[in-house]
Amino acid sequence: MPTRMVATDRILFLCVHNSSRSQMAEGFARRLFARRKDLEVASAGTDPRGVNPFAVRAMAEKGIDLSSHYSKHLDQTLPPALVITLCGESEQSCLAFAAAVRIEHWGLPDPARAEGSDEEKLQVFRKIRDQIERLVEELAARLFRTPQG
Repeated sequence: MPTRMVATDRILFLCVHNSSRSQMAEGFARRLFARRKDLEVASAGTDPRGVNPFAVRAMAEKGIDLSSHYSKHLDQTLPPALVITLCGESEQSCLAFAAAVRIEHWGLPDPARAEGSDEEKLQVFRKIRDQIERLVEELAARLFRTPQG
């Protein structure tokens, strides 16, 4: 586990379709790390499909606008210092990264697979969104804590 990031580091949230989980993680991280000019945050996928409208709606409830986000292919990103995979399928994609890259896996269910009414689907997105928010906050606490001493 990384304990400290350094200047001009990049965090990449990776999920196969870059449509929901990785987009939400990027949104939370951008808000949380907004004042850190030494850190770049991005999301990408190995098979991008477009941003899910339920992800946009769920994040809007938290005051984060994903409406201008778009799905990016992994090849469209700069080399990261830390890769966080959010689904089992993308964990395998990390093999493409150099051994020096730190990798963390957050295996979360795909909210896009939710069935039912729009409200039932939105409830699933909210649940995953809230898990992602907690994980991003925990990440920030680990990465940027001040050394004791």
